[in-house]
Amino acid sequence: MPLKLSEARERATLLSDVHTEVHLDLTSTEDFGVEATITFGCTAPGASSFLELTGGTDVTLDGQPAPYADGRIALTDLAATNTVRVSARMPYVTDGDGMTVTIDPADGERYVCGHTSMDITQKVLPCFDQPDIKTTFAVSVTAPSHWTVLANGAVEERTSGVDSDTWRFTTTPPFSSYLFTVQGGPWVSVTWDEPYAPAPGGTLPFGWHARASQGGELQRDADELKRITSACFQHYTSIFEPDYPYADFQQVFSPGLNWGAMEFPGCVVYRDEMLVQGTPTELEREWIASTIAHEMAHMWFGDLVTMEWWNDIWLNESFADFMGYDVAGIAAGYTDAWTSAAITRKPTGYRADRRRSSHPVAEDAERVDDADAAFANADMITYAKGNAALAQLGHWLGQEDFLAGVNRHLTTHAFGNATLADFLDSLDAATDKDVRGWAQAWLRTTGFDTLVVTRDGDTPVLTRQGSRSHRLTVSAYDDEMQLVGTQDVSLGEAPVRLDDLAGRVVVPNSGDETFAVIRPDERSWSAITAGLSSVESSLTRAMLWWTAADLTESRVIDVGELVALADRHLRPERHPVVFEGVLATLQLVVRRYSAPDEVADHLGVVADIARGAVDGGDPALAAGASRALARLSSDRAFLVDWLARDGVDTGVRWVAVHRLAELGDPSHVQTESERDQSVSGHHAALTARAAVPTAEAKAEAWASLMSGDLGNHEFTAVADGFWGWEQADLVHPYLSRYVTEALDLAHRSGQAMAQVIGRAFPRLPLTVDVRRELRAAVTDALATGDVPTVLARSWNDALDDLDRTL
Repeated sequence: MPLKLSEARERATLLSDVHTEVHLDLTSTEDFGVEATITFGCTAPGASSFLELTGGTDVTLDGQPAPYADGRIALTDLAATNTVRVSARMPYVTDGDGMTVTIDPADGERYVCGHTSMDITQKVLPCFDQPDIKTTFAVSVTAPSHWTVLANGAVEERTSGVDSDTWRFTTTPPFSSYLFTVQGGPWVSVTWDEPYAPAPGGTLPFGWHARASQGGELQRDADELKRITSACFQHYTSIFEPDYPYADFQQVFSPGLNWGAMEFPGCVVYRDEMLVQGTPTELEREWIASTIAHEMAHMWFGDLVTMEWWNDIWLNESFADFMGYDVAGIAAGYTDAWTSAAITRKPTGYRADRRRSSHPVAEDAERVDDADAAFANADMITYAKGNAALAQLGHWLGQEDFLAGVNRHLTTHAFGNATLADFLDSLDAATDKDVRGWAQAWLRTTGFDTLVVTRDGDTPVLTRQGSRSHRLTVSAYDDEMQLVGTQDVSLGEAPVRLDDLAGRVVVPNSGDETFAVIRPDERSWSAITAGLSSVESSLTRAMLWWTAADLTESRVIDVGELVALADRHLRPERHPVVFEGVLATLQLVVRRYSAPDEVADHLGVVADIARGAVDGGDPALAAGASRALARLSSDRAFLVDWLARDGVDTGVRWVAVHRLAELGDPSHVQTESERDQSVSGHHAALTARAAVPTAEAKAEAWASLMSGDLGNHEFTAVADGFWGWEQADLVHPYLSRYVTEALDLAHRSGQAMAQVIGRAFPRLPLTVDVRRELRAAVTDALATGDVPTVLARSWNDALDDLDRTL
């Protein structure tokens, strides 16, 4: 059962000074063993509490059968100081919620990774599984002798046995239980000692680790991964006043992870797909750099200082998301990181903020009454919108005051927990501005403002539809969209006349400093649509491309106008991040908002734009364009010929194989599978086979999807192939089955798998009648009240998107 807020508050007042010593035995392939000793204080001797432990067998408490039910071990008649010992056998999982086992198809090697997060650590070891009860961890692990084991502490000792070794790690500083991890397997590693004066000896152990079969890719990218890591670390340790709090810093490309990455203290993990087989596109390179910076920021925001309860998860994620993009540019040299954010990240926040599930960035604790509700709220309001709100806060306060407030917050609450009120106290001490009023407007309300340009004669006038104050850049252009000037503007309730820009084309928020959509005046929009590709700033172009997409999604312009804009202005685009980001945006908008009989023609234009970039000879553009072309082309002969060429990128090859299978030619799947036996190749083959447009192939894929036998990444791979965008008629019978059978599967699964199931919602170019049919089926299911919280959230969001399309 998920932990309730009321239970967490009661337990937090009762317990203190928690220390955990745990030994994990990973040698068995059937299950794993746990031996844990937990010491803690109790403020009310004689009271009772509980430990969480989900899925344990042979559970004992202090050597006796444990009072164990519904995932909880009862602790009664507590003393002022307590020591409890718990022993259990625990199941491995394949859904990424707990001790996740993966067999690498490339070499048969086994990996066991403790993937935890909110209320998942209890599937790995007994714990007080809430963020405001922190514990130290003294960890030892017995594992096969050819493995390397990584954990939150630095390796202190390795003892060899007959067929297994025991690894002992240094005791950690206190952190929340949801941040615990171990990572075991025959990793290949790149390690170094990073200069850091406060550390013993003046250096810290650093490393990157990957599956043995990814050794070539790790060596290929090692220099750049090390450079990014070192640059970000040196930057953070120069701007943050608290020292880096952990004994080392390891980073692992880990199989089976549900998230893009996870900020385990001293041992960050990333989805292993991020270590791509082929050549990363520019957008992928930006994403990797910003993610490294994001996760490293968490060592302070989230790990050192943690929210008190999950309603303030924004104190972790909004900060890390903001710092990730900012530091990737400032320190790691990825100066287009904010351009990437403008066209890929920020739009997810706007879309999330239009749904019924929108919530304040800083939500009321009472509205997040258990861990399942918290999990559902870890969304793009928390990440993308929170990121944008903090970017606006820094722009409004000024970087010096912003950083001073941040450092006061980190120093005051180091190794503890904090709330929005605590953060505002720290900001308030660093500035004379009304940060509480700002927070009320920006963090405690939903929705976003619209910035509207009108004309008073020839003078542009900027007005706000909404309730927030904004500090932003307004740029002025001539009729050929050449920049002629900029102004820093503070916009509140009163309109702002831009007298100095009379007669000019104006673009508000040209530096993308605030979270608001723009509605240009008619003259400016006419000039923008005529000269978008002439705008010098890639960041401004990215913001304007999103504006065009937003106008389409808002039905101000139709899909055909957006595609025509791309036909004119995406072809000459030479910035790879803008080009690739717009290609992805076009595919999403066309499939979601076009009439079904228009989709093929619109995507044909997009494919032709991509083909032009592939043929144009610029490798930076071609990397992203190749994938789009392979995904969209309907020319079988061209795709087959492409596969026959030498040197075709592995990622592009699999997209072409998938597309051929979707077009009715699955003959290349087995050949490519034999060529590429990696985990990513395995998943790509599942996608391709599920895409085959026959009733037999769909029935087989569906049976696999609903069997409960697929791991989390395998499920996503099959679902990605199953709902072919040209196969609406073929998969029509499965729309209602998705609602009933996926619901049954969710009942048999955990939080993260329920989210994976929800993300497999059929977002297809359907006729209006079929969309309404699907809507009715989902609405009826939700009305029963029998849908798990996480799946219900995903389905309600999908309904809102469906309604917006309708």
